[in-house]
Amino acid sequence: MRPTRTLQVAACAAALLLAATACSSSGKGGSSATGLNPPDLKAPTKLGRTEGEVNLIAWAGYVENGSNDPKVDWVTPFEKQTGCRVNSKVAASSDEMVKLMKTGEYDAVSASGDASLRLIASGDAAPVNTKLVPNYKDIFSGLKNGSWNSVKGQMYGIPHGRGANLLMYNTQKVDPAPTSWSAVFDDAAKYKGHVTAYDSPIYIADAALYLKATKPELKIKNPYALDQKQFDAAVALLKKQNANVGEYWSDYLKEISAFKSGDSVVGTTWQVIANLAAGEGAKVKAFVPKEGSTGWSDTWMVSAKAKHPNCAYKWLDWIVSPKVNAQVAEYFGEAPANSKACDLTSDKNFCTTYHAADEGYWKNIAFWNTPIEQCLDGRTDVTCVPYAKWVQAWTEIKG
Repeated sequence: MRPTRTLQVAACAAALLLAATACSSSGKGGSSATGLNPPDLKAPTKLGRTEGEVNLIAWAGYVENGSNDPKVDWVTPFEKQTGCRVNSKVAASSDEMVKLMKTGEYDAVSASGDASLRLIASGDAAPVNTKLVPNYKDIFSGLKNGSWNSVKGQMYGIPHGRGANLLMYNTQKVDPAPTSWSAVFDDAAKYKGHVTAYDSPIYIADAALYLKATKPELKIKNPYALDQKQFDAAVALLKKQNANVGEYWSDYLKEISAFKSGDSVVGTTWQVIANLAAGEGAKVKAFVPKEGSTGWSDTWMVSAKAKHPNCAYKWLDWIVSPKVNAQVAEYFGEAPANSKACDLTSDKNFCTTYHAADEGYWKNIAFWNTPIEQCLDGRTDVTCVPYAKWVQAWTEIKG
């Protein structure tokens, strides 16, 4: 079952955000950040002897050693094969991951897109030599050279998995069946008190994505690159939505419960939540609306201060090896990154359900990225709103 992923980013991130310079990207796979100028760090050219241990920061469910479930253990085989003892810390938010990486006490982190650019810009994450990660060759192309994990063709990590933020609705109470995000925005009053939304500042991008399609006069190109006028429009839309929201969710179990009880009938979700809710009897469907969706892609990044870089590289290769990547994807509830993992999932329909190999599907997903003052869509004649102000606005939106 997929763990909760709470993304509460504190205003102290502002210094990191302002340290970054211009990027040009669509926010989707295959588009490297072309204008970012991070510190001049070098990736290793070869690996040395392993150091005997590795310190990891990860989302819950990514580093399993059998202590949570004896049947779920890909850490012990890694330790036996490499001699690298795994010490892991579960982080509850992207902001916590950034703070922990800055301490220099950790070797690698499973960063989401709203953290990875900050780590690159601040020099806390080092460039990665993908030639030292043999399994990288089998990573889906749509996850390579993304605007959230690379700069000018240089990868800053190894892609781990991906997922889309979907629109879920109660098939018995929402009629006609929705096709658009308008169900939770312009038409939300129809379901007043029963609309649910993801509880995070990054959700502002969902509103921006909707406005990109419905308000072309705003000229939004990238939902993570919003000038003040565009940002104000997204915030206004979310404040209007707030009157109809019954609950903002960050705990997937609570969302499942709300859809089962009928407290929620329409709102944003993840595929794994939709699967679990339907499995528990909720009459729900989930899909990518016609405007597309936002989404997340996690990347294993190596600390620029890593004390155990050789073990860290061994871990990067291990966690995206076909068998292990398949195990993690099924346990966590996401599309695997390794193209060979789909042949090894216990559920032979798993990759079809999660659209793992459907690059056409992912072209409609704008993966999370970190908004900075220098616009990620390449504009240089305006200043974009940095993530610290997204955090402030989110507090105002929720009242």
